[in-house]
Amino acid sequence: MLIRRRRPWDMPESAVTPKEVYLSRRAFMAAAGAAAAAPALLAGGREAEALVARPGVREALEPIAETQWSTVGPNDKLTPFEDVTSYNNFYELGTGKGDPKANAEQLVTEPWTITVDGACGKPGKLSYDDFVKPHALEERIYRLRCVEAWSMVIPWVGIPLGEALKRFEPTAQAKYVRFETIHDPKMLPAQRSGVLDWPYVEGLRMDEAMHPLALLAVGLYGEVLPNQNGAPLRLVVPWKYGFKSIKSIVRISFVEDMPQTTWAAYGGGSEYGFYANVNPTVDHPRWSQASERRLDGGSIFSMFERRDTLMFNGYDDVAPLYAGMDLKKWF
Repeated sequence: MLIRRRRPWDMPESAVTPKEVYLSRRAFMAAAGAAAAAPALLAGGREAEALVARPGVREALEPIAETQWSTVGPNDKLTPFEDVTSYNNFYELGTGKGDPKANAEQLVTEPWTITVDGACGKPGKLSYDDFVKPHALEERIYRLRCVEAWSMVIPWVGIPLGEALKRFEPTAQAKYVRFETIHDPKMLPAQRSGVLDWPYVEGLRMDEAMHPLALLAVGLYGEVLPNQNGAPLRLVVPWKYGFKSIKSIVRISFVEDMPQTTWAAYGGGSEYGFYANVNPTVDHPRWSQASERRLDGGSIFSMFERRDTLMFNGYDDVAPLYAGMDLKKWF
């Protein structure tokens, strides 16, 4: 069950939850409660007003189960909430990195439905709550590697993709899973442009979709997913470039043939492949993928520091999925 506690949206960077506090679930929730109460006390006891549902609020998600992925790697540091939510690629809300946050209110996420269809025994059209609430929420701290050669470390909250898909009983004809994002040019004016073919479509091979690392995210930093990060439901596939992790999902289809995905079709298919596995040995036609720039809240000088790109973004457990494949051909 999702229990939502509402609190003001705007939050200074200085108030971002420290990594040490966040990684302790009990300490984090205690700190979150104190943070929510403080503004009310300062404002003369207007706590009830702060809890009224309205556009532009942050909502805490609980309970959240810790998992084997709930720790930060030895060479990683959590990217601050402010950076995670203000430096984004979400072309439906604009092509600039700051556009998604600036235009986030244009995306209306309530009510929300997800259609599941194709080669499955139990297709249906479900509300967001009916889709999510049969599953326990989990915390997953994953590296996010963008194809543009920058990266973050984000504490997601979500449900395992494979567990969600099993509910719809995919048949033997289901070789791939196709995902589609919302398409509403009236609500999202950026979709009136021809920068991409709309709606945005992504896909995974069935065994990729069922891998334990694949996640459907509903939140980050313990809170409901902000619009600019793909609310209310987005895919997170940490061993692939970020564009595979489609945002604001409205349709999931089980299909027999490899789906034509948005970025794989862009530029005649020569720049972005269907698989999009993070691979330091396969460069983009216009830049190297051998290194990356990590956004981790460090000094301004750290913005220019590079680190080596890890094969599969460091998630070596997925390597057997691609045994025998030429990853330069199937990029």
